[in-house]
Amino acid sequence: MTEERRAGAYERILAQLQPLIVEESPDLIAGMATICAVLHAKLRHHSWTGFYLVAGEDELHVGPYQGSVACQVLKGRGVCLASVQRKAPVVVPDVEAFPGHIACDSRSKSEIVTPLMKNGRVVAVLDIDSESLARFDEDDVAPLAKIVGLLERLCP
Repeated sequence: MTEERRAGAYERILAQLQPLIVEESPDLIAGMATICAVLHAKLRHHSWTGFYLVAGEDELHVGPYQGSVACQVLKGRGVCLASVQRKAPVVVPDVEAFPGHIACDSRSKSEIVTPLMKNGRVVAVLDIDSESLARFDEDDVAPLAKIVGLLERLCP
């Protein structure tokens, strides 16, 4: 784990988000916005925290996010599309080393993308960037998958 205290933070965040998403979120967008707000506020290593919604075979559109202005459309390449195609999380310690990376913010140095799945298809991805290299690792994957999984019941 990049930071040992991060595991405890993820547990507290999941406990905070569970009732907010399960009991109060009226729809997917509200749930996504809530997750972004909590993650971005509680985990200081995030420079950008947001969702991209699948809009076609090789296209994603920005959803709720926190941070600097985002790319509104991602098409044909990038870490987020790689996560959609693999139907799996993607951890990138150095975005400059990822073939086809899309630089929406040149300050981003590392990234993690977690897919939101419903019935075997990817509906959206949670994309998190950091301004530091190697801020995410495999220990971030399972906790973020649990957090993103809270949204499954809200998916169309």
